[in-house]
Amino acid sequence: MRIVLSLLFLCAAIVVLRAGDLSLVGTTDKDQALYKAGETIVFTITPMQDGKPVDGKKLTWTRTGDDGKTEKGAAVSSAATPLTITTSMASPGFVRIEVEALDDQGKPVVDAQNKPVRFDGGAGVDIERLQSIPEPPDFDAFWARQKAKLAAVPMKFTMTEVPSKDPHFSVYDVKIDCAGGKPVSGYLAKPKGAAPKSKAAMVTFAGYGVSSAQPFPLFSSITFAINAHGIENGKDPAFYQALMNGELKGYALDSKDYEKPEDAYLNGMLLRVMRALEFIKAQPEWNGKDLTAQGGSQGGYQSIAAAALDKDVTKCSAFVPWFCDLGGVTVGRLPSGLRPAWVPGLGYYDAANLGKRIHCPTALTTGLGDYTCPPSGVTVLYNNLTVPKTLTYTQGATHSFKPTNPRQFMISGP
Repeated sequence: MRIVLSLLFLCAAIVVLRAGDLSLVGTTDKDQALYKAGETIVFTITPMQDGKPVDGKKLTWTRTGDDGKTEKGAAVSSAATPLTITTSMASPGFVRIEVEALDDQGKPVVDAQNKPVRFDGGAGVDIERLQSIPEPPDFDAFWARQKAKLAAVPMKFTMTEVPSKDPHFSVYDVKIDCAGGKPVSGYLAKPKGAAPKSKAAMVTFAGYGVSSAQPFPLFSSITFAINAHGIENGKDPAFYQALMNGELKGYALDSKDYEKPEDAYLNGMLLRVMRALEFIKAQPEWNGKDLTAQGGSQGGYQSIAAAALDKDVTKCSAFVPWFCDLGGVTVGRLPSGLRPAWVPGLGYYDAANLGKRIHCPTALTTGLGDYTCPPSGVTVLYNNLTVPKTLTYTQGATHSFKPTNPRQFMISGP
């Protein structure tokens, strides 16, 4: 495993975003927050305001981790001596450190966006030893059946040209027949005047939620951006909010959905992923050799599935991918905040298992404070990849927040 320090690395995990805002700056005693089992890990937390350390701020902290241990503490900040939290872990996994600033009444201090001023970060221990639990023995047979189900539905489609914000591209609202009860629905962007077999192609996928796809013209590539649910694109926000509050509320998060894995909501979603790839490969402008799958969170998960289930994908970029190492909770790892309770049927959909089938270079990212898509799960996915791969860790990043000028480091392999 190779470790590379990012050029973005600075001394602070979180920096002040505007004058007067308080922030909590967190670092570890190593530039890359990776340790051996039993090795001492030292976190340093400094309240900063207007670029300077701040005295007299009440801080509370919690240490949790994949070893099941919890510690808590409190301190008052000193400009001369930052808060230090010393810990270790005897087994592979991640330590999580959460620190919160409190006012004189013991209530959380909030920033200009009315969000609590916090540091949420961590460190990894013997991460190369992190492994997923055994996958379902019929994993490949299961997905062969799903591909056969998809192949039984002819790839009929409609393409309706819509206004393009980029004059160099033609954009189409596309609907494609698909197995699973819903069509593929997205926007296809093509460079105008492209010759046959001349362009690379990319399919992009969206994060968790309910929304329209967004056209994604990219340099001179053919791009196909699909929504996750096979729903109409370009509607007003109330249309999507009604779906999110109604039939799609909490989709894919009920463990009962996986008692019959072929009936799971994600089954239809991944059938649409495969059909979207088939469609873009059928475009006459595709060069037949360059095909990227890209997305973040749920979109990162779909990108992993795309690269696993279609060997024509030549590059996979999955940012903070969702649904990784779902079985890790059975061996004590901290769980995701957005996932079903564990049942064996989840194994067919786990990104860590899908990752074993990827045949192309893959780039991953994770935040060391992201417990929507925990760093342990993304690391298990990384360890399961047998292709050229990178994983970039960001200190102080949660799922929805990435610090400005953070400390980052990258591992790569094989």
